[in-house]
Amino acid sequence: MMHSPGMTKFLAPLLASFVAIAVPLRAQSPDGPAPEPVRELFTRFCVSCHQGDQAEGGFDVAKLLAKGPPSTNRKAWNRVKENVEGGLMPPEDNPQPTEDQVAALASWVDAELKKIDCGATVDPGRVTIRRLNRAEYNNTIRDLVGVDFQPADDFPSDDVGYGFDNIGDVLSLPPILMEKYLAAAETIAARAIVAAGTSEVPVKTYEGPDLENAGGTAADDDGRFLGTNGEIALAHDFPRDASYVVRVHAYAHQAGDQPARMAIKLDGKTLQSFDVKAVQGSIGTYEFQGKLRGGRRRIAAEFLNDYWEPENPDPSRRDRNLVVQSIEVQGPIGAKGDPLPASHKLVVFRRPSKPEEFYECTTEVLDRFLRRAYRRPVTGGEVSKLVRLADLARENGESYERGIQLAVQAVLASPQFLFRVELYRPKRDKKGKVLEAPGGVPINDFELASRLSYFLWSSMPDDELFRLALDGKLHEEAELEKQARRMIRDPKSRAFVENFAGQWLQLRNLKTANPDREQFKSFDEPLREAMQKESELFFASILREDRSLLDFIDCDYTFLNERLATHYGVPGVKGPEFRRVKLKGGDRGGLITQASVLTVTSNPSRTSPVKRGKWVLEQILGSPPPPPPPDVPVLADDAKGPLVGTLRQRMEQHRSNPSCASCHARLDPPGFGLENYDAVGAWRDKDGGLPIDASAQLPTGESFRGPAELKAILKTRKSEFVRCLGEKMLTYALGRGLEDPDACTVDALVKGVAADDYRLSRMVLEIVKSEPFLKRRG
Repeated sequence: MMHSPGMTKFLAPLLASFVAIAVPLRAQSPDGPAPEPVRELFTRFCVSCHQGDQAEGGFDVAKLLAKGPPSTNRKAWNRVKENVEGGLMPPEDNPQPTEDQVAALASWVDAELKKIDCGATVDPGRVTIRRLNRAEYNNTIRDLVGVDFQPADDFPSDDVGYGFDNIGDVLSLPPILMEKYLAAAETIAARAIVAAGTSEVPVKTYEGPDLENAGGTAADDDGRFLGTNGEIALAHDFPRDASYVVRVHAYAHQAGDQPARMAIKLDGKTLQSFDVKAVQGSIGTYEFQGKLRGGRRRIAAEFLNDYWEPENPDPSRRDRNLVVQSIEVQGPIGAKGDPLPASHKLVVFRRPSKPEEFYECTTEVLDRFLRRAYRRPVTGGEVSKLVRLADLARENGESYERGIQLAVQAVLASPQFLFRVELYRPKRDKKGKVLEAPGGVPINDFELASRLSYFLWSSMPDDELFRLALDGKLHEEAELEKQARRMIRDPKSRAFVENFAGQWLQLRNLKTANPDREQFKSFDEPLREAMQKESELFFASILREDRSLLDFIDCDYTFLNERLATHYGVPGVKGPEFRRVKLKGGDRGGLITQASVLTVTSNPSRTSPVKRGKWVLEQILGSPPPPPPPDVPVLADDAKGPLVGTLRQRMEQHRSNPSCASCHARLDPPGFGLENYDAVGAWRDKDGGLPIDASAQLPTGESFRGPAELKAILKTRKSEFVRCLGEKMLTYALGRGLEDPDACTVDALVKGVAADDYRLSRMVLEIVKSEPFLKRRG
């Protein structure tokens, strides 16, 4: 059969799975002959183009046969069956199999897949050592030292794999990130612990490379040159509310009858102004001292009085400029009687009252901190190294607290803190030989506590999880379920909403969505924030209120404030506060009608049925389409394009290209059903002055008109949705992509959720009690 290059690319991966039916060439399936209709289908429609060195698309039948039966490649075979049953293979412009042949293929694949013994020993898989991602780092610092700020916001973005940014295989550690870790450790220790005594007051100096991006231009002596009014500005982390000294070392090129003027500013407000009388070769120091709030603040040295007199007979008096050599921040400066912050008391919970108590106190403080930071029991050797570090600080005349600060810095830069490590401890016989463990080995209770807490909280375990792990009770099924339910109810489960739901629903893209403000004048930042808030509150309510996850597809309620209700045309909602709102009719309700999803699946100037259809296929039905071939032309993005009429009419002209038609037969129908929503999710009846046609037919044969009927069809495919959501949540929980052996776990999960009225909480519980979550490959 003949294909265009784009079609060949589309068919090749599907045929690669399809060929195992090729047992016609061998005429045998693993357990016997394939049915005659299946052999005929394969021989007639596929084999002639895909054999030997000249196989189209580089696909060779023999190579596929070597991969084994459908039971060894379950996901691909399911996809083959779906595409053939849905009429997507073979393409429309090629000869088609009969209904009997398609039915024979489907039943044969189903029968082969049912032969998989899910009661047998199953490989639980292996999780790569995982670096804490940015969200996990911030949350762990918050819970470990009690300092609630966001040090990881300055880190490089985390890579994404399988749709999530907590996948061990992609979380690398580039040199720039290691530098950020070292700087963050110093800042965190200074913010968390008060190092008493004047000699220990820390000083941070910004000079040379630190000022390269701070403004101005480079001066001859490594300073920053301001030739006109402007500022040299940078961000600094002030550990807490306290007294600080901000110093600017600067000089000026003098001109006119006044000296240069400079202001030290904080967050745009002037702290103090100075006459800068210093000249090159004699740098002056200008400082402000006073009480400042803690947090990340913007410090600036601003040049106030530029002067330019090119006709002055003295060339040295024609131009007034300012050169900033460096900026220093000294502090926090503790005063007698200042209360210690809660973070200090959390870490330094004991202090020696006499010299002979130093080792006992330091060991106790650092042992507790190290156990919490490493999320496991620690050895005496690990603690003694840190005690020695603190002792070195004491020998150098530093305070006790300064020694603890240095030890904390060392811990926060350690791989044992930065990575989640699960060690393989093999079982051995009496002779020391490693025993095989085909069904995997259980992770220990501390590793399980970390899996639980980073799954549901994106943070370290709390004291209760640590206590249960120490008592060896966390693996008990009743206790495990009890803890999972407790963690779901805890406010810290907000992290699960933000990080899992935010990536599953692609809500993170909403921050960078940029609708055309001329076309969509109602779109502004308060509306963007409201869109995000609606989806997060909606997900959280289904999780914490033990509701059915089918509400994600359709329901009669949502969460609105006045701004979003006005956008939706829902009356009676006043004020900025969000509240649960009962919906009437089927135009709203469920995820696919929420403005957040509709906006991130649109183009800046128009809707995109393709993006919306793809979102439904990937996030609801779990059947993502193949990538588009590279030679497909792009649809014009506005009314000035070569096609006219409604967007649907332009799409239908676009898909008349045979290389587009097969993919768009799957992508377009769900997207057309959502065409009544514009590019920012507001309801509309017309597009380009013409009535919108929101009717379509899915490849599986169901017809619908508008979003309400589309949602009704999607709700009948609840098994597909539960499997899709289960696979994504299991991927997120494990921090790795799913493999063929995980299919049995997903099967059990789908059955368990269905038996418990499709509650979302049941899906969480099924995951935490599953073999892949409780074990690792031996």
